[in-house]
Amino acid sequence: MLKHISNGYVAKEILNSSLPKVKNDDQTAHQFKEGFNLSRNVMRLVGLFELIGSIFLFMSVFGRKFVQIGTIMINIILGGAIFKHFEAGHGLKGSKSALKLFGLNILNFIETLRK
Repeated sequence: MLKHISNGYVAKEILNSSLPKVKNDDQTAHQFKEGFNLSRNVMRLVGLFELIGSIFLFMSVFGRKFVQIGTIMINIILGGAIFKHFEAGHGLKGSKSALKLFGLNILNFIETLRK
């Protein structure tokens, strides 16, 4: 039960993060360009990847494969976000949220490997 709650929490946070990116929000695009030197198209691709990954995590109640696919998709994006935060000079404070979600996702993924 706890693993489904954890998956739901990560999925909700990532879904909320992805929506402005998928909707092509001007403020979010400006933040991506100024903060990370990434284009609007890359922002939309990241948002789409996050959206699909979060949907897979929401479907975790139906099987382990959904968790595994969603976790891998989201952790690819979170890994990139962590790298970009450090590269931009935001340090640990700027990447704290991404690190927390990345860690939870790793724990959820490991749980799916247990038999």
